[in-house]
Amino acid sequence: MAELLLELFSEEIPARMQSAAADQLLASVTARLGEERLDFERAESYVTPRRLTLVVDGLPAHQPDLVEERKGPHVGANPRALEGFMKSAGLTTLEGCEVRTVGGAEYYYVNRSVAGRATAEVLRDVLTGTIESFAWPKSMRWGADAMRWVRPLQNVLALFDGAIVELALRAHGLRANDVTFGHRFLAPERIAVTSFADYARKLRNAFVILDPRERRELIRERNLALAGAEGLVLADDPALLDEVAGLVEWPVVLAGSIDAHFMDVPREVLTTTMRANQKYFALETASGALAPRFLLVANIEAPDGGAAIVAGNERVLRARLFDAKFFWDQDRKTPLAARVPKLNELVFHAKLGTIGAKVERLQPLARRLGDALHDAEGALIERAALLSKADLVSGMVREFPELQGKMGRYYALAEGEDARVADAIAEHYAPLGPNDRAPKAGVSIAVALADKFDTLTGFFAIGEKPTGSKDPFALRRAALGAIRIIVENGLRLRLSEQFVAAYGEYARRPEFGATAPAPAEQVATELLEFFADRMKAHLRGTGVRHDLVAAVFALGDEDDLVRALARVAALDAFLASPDGANLLTAYKRASNIVGREEKNDGARYDGPVDPARFVQPEEGALWVELERATAEIGAATAREDFAGAMSALARLRPHVDRFFDEVTVNADEPATRANRLRLLSGIRSALGAVADFSKVEG
Repeated sequence: MAELLLELFSEEIPARMQSAAADQLLASVTARLGEERLDFERAESYVTPRRLTLVVDGLPAHQPDLVEERKGPHVGANPRALEGFMKSAGLTTLEGCEVRTVGGAEYYYVNRSVAGRATAEVLRDVLTGTIESFAWPKSMRWGADAMRWVRPLQNVLALFDGAIVELALRAHGLRANDVTFGHRFLAPERIAVTSFADYARKLRNAFVILDPRERRELIRERNLALAGAEGLVLADDPALLDEVAGLVEWPVVLAGSIDAHFMDVPREVLTTTMRANQKYFALETASGALAPRFLLVANIEAPDGGAAIVAGNERVLRARLFDAKFFWDQDRKTPLAARVPKLNELVFHAKLGTIGAKVERLQPLARRLGDALHDAEGALIERAALLSKADLVSGMVREFPELQGKMGRYYALAEGEDARVADAIAEHYAPLGPNDRAPKAGVSIAVALADKFDTLTGFFAIGEKPTGSKDPFALRRAALGAIRIIVENGLRLRLSEQFVAAYGEYARRPEFGATAPAPAEQVATELLEFFADRMKAHLRGTGVRHDLVAAVFALGDEDDLVRALARVAALDAFLASPDGANLLTAYKRASNIVGREEKNDGARYDGPVDPARFVQPEEGALWVELERATAEIGAATAREDFAGAMSALARLRPHVDRFFDEVTVNADEPATRANRLRLLSGIRSALGAVADFSKVEG
């Protein structure tokens, strides 16, 4: 068994693309090896800023031989057809052929043994195909070559069993060799290698740590050690750690200082500047306050211990923080309320108007939501809605868009606004993802929901709905955010009413009618279906069955998410019981029978049952129980006692079982048959008052 070693050496690969590229290289080569019938024992990929590496161990020297079976013409076929078959099969006579009878006719068959190719020859094709078809999110051409790569490709190392694979990239003129290169500055010389073990060892000696996981862990450990040595705490930032591990081949962690006169700038401004522009790690005091120190990761061991590197980084950071402090000082000279008119210069969407128009809609919509949630802070809600977007025209947010909302909170507090208003400005965008916290305070909830309902309603009205994997306006995220706010706070809202109200705020503007929007009722219906789908996604990780969510929302009048979840929970518990499982089977049996007969007869059997036409006692007993269950279910659901409604259903089971055991539905007498079909339809109706059981799987 032999080893394949491949290294694609290039200029710097962007950190955000490295992991996916390593995975793609591994998946592509191993898939092609499988297609070529080449088994292996182990395959691993690695990536650094300048190289993609793959090692495949346990490959055979040759492909296994292949026996091909070929079907020829039928016996007695045209001589020219027989000659063509013999020529293609490498035969001079038909004596070596087997004759088989297929479909009443006799055909010639021949088995041909195909010798396996040498693995080194197969690898040449496999690697060439992989490299030339490699897909990068963004790629480039350089020079006059047609080949595209993420950055100029400089060298290809390809060894099989220690020998160079005869690989040539036609588009760039690169030929495979047995050479790699060490660290760009510390060991840039050519390095000849013979195997993966030799390759990894020599790279380590040349100041290159090949495994990104090892680099990440090394940076993390040195960060913690250096922070601890200064009596500080490392701010947790796993995404930044992943990115920095993709920027260096030989990580060296150093500590720098932040000038004291910048420390009155909001924490988020300092950390965003350090993180986004410089890739620095923030440090905190034991109390959680931001410390005037930071950690940086260099890609070189400097003779002076890194003093010049630290000084240079401090100088660059100082210049950036001067800009940030300037924005902070200047922005506070203009009150948020005075910035609101400038929002009319920012376009929300060409068909939906400006951000200023959105703010005008948010105020009454948020106030209405506050009233619906019995929040008495209506004035604060309207004030928060008015100021919610004002920081978008501040210098700081123009420079750092990711600080929208957060800076509005700081500016509002500096102006003496109520803390609840300031918090709502910061929180109304939340939650931005599954790891983000949903608002809990009443003012924040009202403004956050108003913002999301306004966005969803507007885009659905003009037909800009998510399709497949495309969601350019983040409407799925908006719906999931609204769902989390409602569910986590136990809010009792009729969603359809809120969607219609949001639509009404748009409709107040004449220009909205020029967009030919969909009618309000249609938009509300489509949004409820959209929310049902998002509910399934939201509940996927909690073990709640998606079909039960669909069964509850299919009722059509269930737009209270808290109540819907209570229905789903009760339905789940019911179907897990023997009574529930058997009633589900009975429901499907009844529905199938009624549906089939309605189709055959061209009639509907959902009318009232006539007790006078009962022939067997089981019919009357089932009818009485259906009447009782229907009344009890109606009363139980009205008081939101869904467990009670399920209990009423459960008591139907023995009567349904006896009916199916003893009664023939398709009786000879037409009136009796029709009455029994209406009775079965009653089973469907009784269960349908709780959920649409046709949506339940199993």
